[in-house]
Amino acid sequence: MKALIFAAGLGERMRPLTDATPKPLLTAGGKPLIVWHLEKLAASGVSEVVINTSWLADQFPQRLGDGSQWGLNLHYSYEGERPLETGGGMLAALPWLGEAPFLLVNGDVWTDYEFARLPRMIPGDAHLVLVDNPPQHPQGDFVLDTASGRVHFGDGVEGGRPAGEVQRKTYSGIGIYRANLLQDWRKHVGAVEGTEQTPPRFKLSPLLRAAMARGQVSGEFHTGRWTDVGTPERLARLDAELKAGL
Repeated sequence: MKALIFAAGLGERMRPLTDATPKPLLTAGGKPLIVWHLEKLAASGVSEVVINTSWLADQFPQRLGDGSQWGLNLHYSYEGERPLETGGGMLAALPWLGEAPFLLVNGDVWTDYEFARLPRMIPGDAHLVLVDNPPQHPQGDFVLDTASGRVHFGDGVEGGRPAGEVQRKTYSGIGIYRANLLQDWRKHVGAVEGTEQTPPRFKLSPLLRAAMARGQVSGEFHTGRWTDVGTPERLARLDAELKAGL
């Protein structure tokens, strides 16, 4: 299996820490955030990893090399000075990822979730790992039908009554995706700014919502540890916890 790590963000909420260092290369528990992912990806059997980059992009190959120290083959997808957003970034990375399902993880999260638990094959276009809503995001992102394992957008469940309990959860930034999700992306994204450029810039969320309406997104709930390292304060707290062995 191959994997994609989203690492192209500008890290604006993390300044001044990200003035000189891309957010995924900031250190927690003695190692960069992205290295925690690379170690777990290698342990789960992933062989090739695409890392999309933009802000301070040169630092990634300087710090991570070709990935051989983890038994990985790293590819760097440079998006220019302005990131291509999640959808555009995934589209630009597809030449390395191919048609088979691939693992996606955001470079600015930390979790004890084991990537080896993710399914290698999925019935639809995406399979998402959801977590409890953190204090900074109490409304959550998506609805998980616990009985069917389907993920939906909005407060209800499209297509009739849910099979089980409905729980609104937050997307962890971890999942399995198919390239098929990006088919007809212009139809679902519309004529928003960035779609006219080459390569195009657009968000992934409209494509996920469209796939959910078709019943093509499954999911699971992770009850373990997960942190969206979005502010210097959350990074400092995570670093202290990891160093203390918590």
